[in-house]
Amino acid sequence: MEAPVRYDLDQAVAHITMDDGKVNVLSPRMLGELNGALDRATSDGAGAVVVRGREGVFSAGFDLPTLRGGGTEALAMLQSGFELAERILSFPLPVAMGCTGHAIAMGAFLLLSGDYRVGVDGLYRITANEVAIGLTLPRAAIEICRQRLSPAAFNRATILAEVFSPDDAVVAGFLDRTVEAPGLSNEIAGLAAQMVALDTAAHAATKLRARSLALQAIRKAIEEDMAEFAPA
Repeated sequence: MEAPVRYDLDQAVAHITMDDGKVNVLSPRMLGELNGALDRATSDGAGAVVVRGREGVFSAGFDLPTLRGGGTEALAMLQSGFELAERILSFPLPVAMGCTGHAIAMGAFLLLSGDYRVGVDGLYRITANEVAIGLTLPRAAIEICRQRLSPAAFNRATILAEVFSPDDAVVAGFLDRTVEAPGLSNEIAGLAAQMVALDTAAHAATKLRARSLALQAIRKAIEEDMAEFAPA
């Protein structure tokens, strides 16, 4: 299998593309490579980061065979996924998300972690579907949703597992705006250029100040989730 994450540095912008040839499941390998790509962006001296999916899908969430297998591997994958979201929310560089299609469960939580989220128009789903498939939403997922969604949408997304279209996702807070699919790359390029022009130190310090309470809540939630899910 080819690497599921591609990294390209272009004019101080680190482009990170998820493409596993299928639905971009957040497997242990995918999560590890996403973290590695963020490490590269830092070491390369990038001024901004763009994370996007393959055509038609951003990410369908955690790898279900690993999750259903249970045990330490499933627990480690869950922890890595939520800690990746936590890392992006506190990342010292501006992070733009290019939502190329479906964003489901952990895929939606990852989307919510970007500083600016641009989605393509189209018939695809953005949803935290856990309650619909018989799972209690992890505390960390709830806190990630809480810090970005409008109060009404937060309740519908978490408690009712509502499925949002791209336009409805903008109103809810999953996305900041949508564009026609052929224009996504140009839209992201313009946004990244604005991000690179920011003062990096001021951006990083302000991000941590603005998200201090949310990050504290997410960190506490991750610890509580891991304690609950840990094998007896």
